[in-house]
Amino acid sequence: MITADEKSASTPATTTETVVAVRGLVKVFKDFWGRPKARAVDNIDFEVRRGEVFGLLGPNGSGKSTTVKMLLGLLYPTRGHIEVFGHSPRHVKTKSRIGYLPEESYLYRYLNSRETLDFFGNLFTLDKKDREARTEQLLDMVGLTQTRTRAVGEFSKGMQRRIGLAQALINDPDLVILDEPTSGLDPIGCREVKDLILALARRGKTVILSSHLLSDVEDVCDRVVILYGGKVQALGTLRELLAKPDSVRITMPPLSREAMQRVLELIKRDVSEDKVRIDTPTQNLESYFLEVVQRARESAETSGATSGNRVAAYLRGDGEPAAASAKILERLAAPAPKIDAVEPVAPATPSAKDAKLEALTRSSAAAPVEPKPGPEPEPEVDLAKANEKLSSLLNKPK
Repeated sequence: MITADEKSASTPATTTETVVAVRGLVKVFKDFWGRPKARAVDNIDFEVRRGEVFGLLGPNGSGKSTTVKMLLGLLYPTRGHIEVFGHSPRHVKTKSRIGYLPEESYLYRYLNSRETLDFFGNLFTLDKKDREARTEQLLDMVGLTQTRTRAVGEFSKGMQRRIGLAQALINDPDLVILDEPTSGLDPIGCREVKDLILALARRGKTVILSSHLLSDVEDVCDRVVILYGGKVQALGTLRELLAKPDSVRITMPPLSREAMQRVLELIKRDVSEDKVRIDTPTQNLESYFLEVVQRARESAETSGATSGNRVAAYLRGDGEPAAASAKILERLAAPAPKIDAVEPVAPATPSAKDAKLEALTRSSAAAPVEPKPGPEPEPEVDLAKANEKLSSLLNKPK
């Protein structure tokens, strides 16, 4: 678990630059007849600053997903004002600076991992060189290098979340919105996602995290807002919200029985005995689990998603290695291969069968064609004699 002191040491102080501003936001869903059906968001206000990890918390139906969809421009607010980077959420250039991981991974099931990232890179009009470089770095970062040729539809839910996280970062966004990013992930994947979020914050990226796993939020978020019934119930830094000013915790190495008795007697002078509690501190299950897996990784292999991978270089802000750039330039500067001239092909010598067939064709064409006998002509009829005979028959007395 990352303590508050460790997190503050690894994450720079946020600036005063406002990335997301929400004022008086209201969203009312209506039925077919236009009658109000549900008031999902009810007059909420908050700001998110540059370099900040902001937690959006609340139980089911509290308005978190509706708020996220309005920030993305997918829903129209009923009332209120939203600004993202100083523009409307529907501003096209603003959308190109946002990376979004939805609660469910909506992916093309017949594309493999590389094709999926290449498709989303094309949506952001990245050139082929950048798409290929970022695809390799992201697949390595999320531990899917060994499964790059498998169709996404064959992935488990956790592996789909990994490729979904990669597609949300393909454009190197300035604002990253993650809706339940650790859902379906194993504890190692959860730890790596949290490390990634902190790495993005160190680069000055802004992260909005919506999650029901409060331990994840506590590890990485600087400030949180808690929604219930569509309204803001609490807003502030974790240090402010979680501090208990009416109690003090003292951590020290184990003391001898006599020393512990003297300390308790000193404390009991000012505090009643029923308010003093002594226990042995324990590490959380996540830390213990990671230690066990780290030991097992040294002597065992896995065919599933791998872990322990570095954050993609372009997300860390690293430049491309000089050697790799030199190889690329060398390939680009190489002359095109010469194509030899094609010699004309001599006509083939006819075979004996072809010669015989040609002779038969010529002889049949030269022979005269006799006309076929037609039907015999009918005898000519003398119309005058026929009329005379007919008249004699008609005038013959009976």
